[in-house]
Amino acid sequence: MDRSTIKFGTAGLREVMGPEPGQMNIETIQVVTQGLADYIKSFSREEWAGGVVVCHDSRINSRLFAEETAKVFAGNGIVAHLTADLRPTPFASFAIRQYKCIAGVNITASHNPKEYNGYKVYWSDGAQVVYPHDEEIIKAIRNAKTIKTTLLDSPLIHTIDKACEEAYLTAIYNLRINSLLDIESGKDLKIIYSPLNGAGITMIPRALEMWGFTNVHLVEEQKTPDGTFPTTPYPNPETPEALALGIRDLREKNGDVLLVSDPDSDRLSATIIYKGAPRRLSGNELGSIMLNYLIANTKPPKNWATVTTIVSSPLIKLITEKAGGTCFEVLTGFKYIGEKIHEWEEAKSYKFLFGMEESLGFLYGTHARDKDATIAACLSSEITLSLKMEGKTLIDALYEIFKKFGIYREGQSVLSSPQGLEHLVATLDKIRKSPPKTLAGIPILKIEDYLNSEETGLPSSNVLAFSLKDGSKYILRPSGTEPKLKIYGHIFSESSAFPSIEAGITTLDKKIKIRLAQIKEELFP
Repeated sequence: MDRSTIKFGTAGLREVMGPEPGQMNIETIQVVTQGLADYIKSFSREEWAGGVVVCHDSRINSRLFAEETAKVFAGNGIVAHLTADLRPTPFASFAIRQYKCIAGVNITASHNPKEYNGYKVYWSDGAQVVYPHDEEIIKAIRNAKTIKTTLLDSPLIHTIDKACEEAYLTAIYNLRINSLLDIESGKDLKIIYSPLNGAGITMIPRALEMWGFTNVHLVEEQKTPDGTFPTTPYPNPETPEALALGIRDLREKNGDVLLVSDPDSDRLSATIIYKGAPRRLSGNELGSIMLNYLIANTKPPKNWATVTTIVSSPLIKLITEKAGGTCFEVLTGFKYIGEKIHEWEEAKSYKFLFGMEESLGFLYGTHARDKDATIAACLSSEITLSLKMEGKTLIDALYEIFKKFGIYREGQSVLSSPQGLEHLVATLDKIRKSPPKTLAGIPILKIEDYLNSEETGLPSSNVLAFSLKDGSKYILRPSGTEPKLKIYGHIFSESSAFPSIEAGITTLDKKIKIRLAQIKEELFP
């Protein structure tokens, strides 16, 4: 195989399944795993004696690819801890640390369409690989020679036992905040849950039950693992099509909240019926509510900190700092949040409280080093129950935050090109070399070029951020997994500028939508 056809990036591999070189197939899996095995064995035997974890989601061929991965590791003399069946991404992260492994692999393409599958690589801290491991693994894959594999019944392939799974659920259970409320009144919260035919079904219902939330109704058509995703072409808990059946049940069963996880169960959305209409909270909204609740209902340790991404809401940083914490902004990708947790543990410095990214990724606790829909579901349920006891909803909690801190709204515009991602990136380079003075008629006060690590203090990344005179901010970033370029917009206003919070939200949402369309036309005509 021509190794150049394997587009192994810093987060791993995500491609359509097919027989062609570089597509997701057994040969690609074997080559990539051989390269990873070669890199692992460049360390001392003591460092890789714990072996690796291999996990997978519900996608077509995911079990097959996971087994092939385990067989190649075993063929190279490396112990492979293989999950008994599909399991959530955060469980893989947890198991790596539980077994003291040097690395881990999860076969998943997250929320991509059914034609895709992927190969995500984790390191010993339980987070996705970052520099220098990512670059060294890519080199090792290019240089991999003879594929060493073995049979599935190899003594080096171990099935991850129930004890590890129980340890993960116990770690989630120990994160309860208002345990008395959960135990006494958890049954009174009617939860509609959908795993979108994915791995969440193996952990989330059980975790909710352990917390005290026993009144859980599964969306019938989406409860069984199925890699064809028969109810939606795009199994993303942000899309209306993926939520439609859950919203149907939310209405018919008079539920309090609809929780939906994506196929590998690391992202979670929450939807409620508010004033007669379904209202899904964005990742920024739900993350802000979670953080505000954690600060109000726990005793954050001395030197506590939160981590968010450069494209997520500035409100996370504001809430953190107003409460006396420190907020760190990292590049897009939860691996950078996991990296911070590891850095702080090694340095015995900051204490991690909460991490989030705008695309429905949340982490409370350090049991996992990736976003975790299981703890997000439990925490969202406790918050919803607490609010219900006061006659309030998640939207009421959001409005209270906006009243206190100001109204923060955001939007996205996605660009694709028939000429491919290369054309979009070339246009971004032109903007970098000859930046505009204004955007949508508003003067630009500051331009941040994330290719310049010295300027940003972050790893080099092809991202441009524009801060405008009116306080709004716009970020241009090529997608890491699709031939698209995203424009993120953030806008803010004091709540006192509007007759009501709802009026402010309506006005700002309309404004950001118009502004993003103008910027898209100006920069990418």
